[in-house]
Amino acid sequence: MEFEAFLPQLGITIVAATVFASLGRLIHVPTIVSYIAAGLLVGPGLGLLRPGEALGLISESGIALLLFLVGMELSLKKVKDVGKVAVVAGLGQVVLTAAAGYAVSRALGFAPAHALFLAVAMTFSSTVVVVKLLDQKGDLDRLYGRIAVGIFLVQDIVVMALLTLLAGMQGDDRGTAALLDGLVPAFGGMALLLIAVLAASKWLLARPFAWAAPAPDMLLIFALAWCFAVVMGAHALHLSVEIGAFLAGFSLAQLPYSADLARRVHPLMSFFLAVFFVTLGAKIDLRAAGIDWFAVAALSLFVLVGKLALFMGIVSRFGYGERTAFASSVTLAQISEFSFILATAALAAGWIDATLFTVVGIVGLTTIAISSPMILQTDRLYAFARQRGLLRIFRAAPIEDDTPPAPLRGHVVVVGMNALGRDIANRLHARGETVLAIDTDPRKLTGLPCRTMLANVEYPSVLHEASLASAKLAVSALQIEATNHLFAFHCNSMDVPCAIHAFDVSVIDDLLELGADYLMTPKVDSAILIRRMLAAKETPAP
Repeated sequence: MEFEAFLPQLGITIVAATVFASLGRLIHVPTIVSYIAAGLLVGPGLGLLRPGEALGLISESGIALLLFLVGMELSLKKVKDVGKVAVVAGLGQVVLTAAAGYAVSRALGFAPAHALFLAVAMTFSSTVVVVKLLDQKGDLDRLYGRIAVGIFLVQDIVVMALLTLLAGMQGDDRGTAALLDGLVPAFGGMALLLIAVLAASKWLLARPFAWAAPAPDMLLIFALAWCFAVVMGAHALHLSVEIGAFLAGFSLAQLPYSADLARRVHPLMSFFLAVFFVTLGAKIDLRAAGIDWFAVAALSLFVLVGKLALFMGIVSRFGYGERTAFASSVTLAQISEFSFILATAALAAGWIDATLFTVVGIVGLTTIAISSPMILQTDRLYAFARQRGLLRIFRAAPIEDDTPPAPLRGHVVVVGMNALGRDIANRLHARGETVLAIDTDPRKLTGLPCRTMLANVEYPSVLHEASLASAKLAVSALQIEATNHLFAFHCNSMDVPCAIHAFDVSVIDDLLELGADYLMTPKVDSAILIRRMLAAKETPAP
């Protein structure tokens, strides 16, 4: 019976997610908010979605892949220069926010246990939402972006400790001795797994992933295989699936292929992510008895304003400029996807009731929806706050220490580092041109004197990151017909002159139809050259 209901329920979930995500995109609402809103409508609103065991299994798989992607965003190399502020401010923010959140929750009338849970839920911020928005703005490599990512790394480590704590507390016997018997193996297992995955990242994974990198499907399979291998290791150590998936992604984030890996895993993750958040929204009953809407508004205000003020006060003490402190603080003004995961686990374990679960869901929905445009409009928000003197109390240094990097402009993009592509890149660089060489194989990029990028140009995000629209010329030396066609199409739509490798006579007409400006035809040119040489040889001397 469960299997018979599974496909219709899954169909309702995907259709609702698609419709609401499309509507959300038109009004610039984050997809997570759209998915939760879809769940609210088809769940308690219309009664069409009744999450069951089978759908719950897909949702849990979505959580694993979500945390796998979260881990892949947290490269230690990106935050090594802000390590001190990330650790001190991250831990300080966790402690202060939890303490303030507990005090606010108690003042609003919540019982001590429920106030403690709300404090924990409000402490953490959304890595997925913020990293996606910073990447959309092109600010991940700016100083405030690196500080934000460092803070998320610290927060996520604390969350992993909490999940480990929950794993160690499972069981009917709640005595002190039984609790210690559960916690010691849990934390020991997490430490062992963390050491194992980091060691594998340093000494084991580089070569097989480098071998798989040129094949898009192979690289994806390798990444997923590693993810579920670590998940199985976590299960063997009696740890949660979430811990294993996060550590698997975290270990891959230290490889040079992490950005390309994230792009390849993202479409699959998006499917499971949609299922998880739609089913989460279906569990939120806005008509549930006992919801204190004043408390919901107060908690949302605390997350949006209180967390921002607490963190800005901490960052300002490190000597960073006022703009940097403010921009990095704005990124924390929402609750995390981990808060939803913890709430789901707590509801299943009977530690919280449906009313408190709904409160967490509404606060999350509200804060993510409001903080997203705040992050996208940080500069305007900063100018508004500064003009009205709202930032003076923090006494941040009046310096500009976070100038955005100059975007690429007037450069040449060369795709495909085979012999032809490397020769073109080297010659253009020698002529003084700014060259960006792109390939999916890291070995082919080694030794080039110009800028390099490990990526697949079939992804629009790669073309955006390569500033293709601002390039003076685009060149593809690839011998992949479909990719060349797509690249020529994008170049034509951006009005960028392009030269494409017409490696066979049969592809010439299609490339010309797609708007290619120049065709490199070595086979045709060679045939013409040979014919001319033969003709010259047969011509009798005068």
